[in-house]
Amino acid sequence: MKNEIKIFSPATVANVACGFDVMGFCLDAVGDEMIVKKSAQKGIRITKIEGYDLPLEAEKNVAGVAALALLEDAKPEFGFDIEIYKNIKPGSGIGSSSASASGSVYAINELLGRPYNKTQLSYFAMKGEALASGCEHADNIAPGIFGGFTLVKSIDPLEILEIPTPTELYATIVHPQIEIKTSEARAILPKDIPLQKAITQWANLGSLVHGLHTNDYELISKSLHDVVIEPYRSTLIPYFQEVKALAQKHGALGSGISGSGPSIFILSKGEDIANKVAHAAEALYSKTNLDFNIHVSKINTQGIKTLL
Repeated sequence: MKNEIKIFSPATVANVACGFDVMGFCLDAVGDEMIVKKSAQKGIRITKIEGYDLPLEAEKNVAGVAALALLEDAKPEFGFDIEIYKNIKPGSGIGSSSASASGSVYAINELLGRPYNKTQLSYFAMKGEALASGCEHADNIAPGIFGGFTLVKSIDPLEILEIPTPTELYATIVHPQIEIKTSEARAILPKDIPLQKAITQWANLGSLVHGLHTNDYELISKSLHDVVIEPYRSTLIPYFQEVKALAQKHGALGSGISGSGPSIFILSKGEDIANKVAHAAEALYSKTNLDFNIHVSKINTQGIKTLL
């Protein structure tokens, strides 16, 4: 059994327009790397973080909190040291905290000989994610651990469904460099929604799932509409409506807010369209005074990957 492991923990897109708090998918073009080593000393120690200024104390870091939750259940006679090489900017809306939380429990599970399944790992990772967002949710956690598209059917008990990924599906991620905290993005949402909007939303979610199952790109396109959350959160994202318009103009299937923002996701059939959308978004933001990042990624159907 190995004493050390290096992993790639990918970025993820949550909500996926109509799937607020239940749906997500996994990216391949951007993610964190982590090195986890067994230690004779019990407990969890975060020994290094590169990329962003985050707390080294395990109890204050999402990776540490998730790992401690696993250790409380596993009760090994040893501990773990964690190094985090952070490539996903915190507050970017593409699952920065969930990548840390998921990565730590995945790596420790591998070093323990895989005693836990993916759903159990998601449960432990949610404990870390709650530190960042203020509540337990798995719509970023699940696609990172399972890969591809996932649907969180239930939190208590935790039940995650794997959704098929059409082979020609690509994502363009546009990230204007402002920070939107998940807790703040939740605070602006209404507590009640009109029945007709709720009906439209769950009809869109049901048809999106069906479209993914049947490789029906036209149905996927018709379903990528959020009438509940997007009208509120989109006001926090500069040039959001302009990005949506250019995505449609260049033939994308649809677009929406990635997680709580500020990143915007655009789904396309084929890499060519995804790249055209990326170039158009780059031209748009280049005319502003905002810093930005753009990624084009095939959907990652594997999830977290062992590198060494």
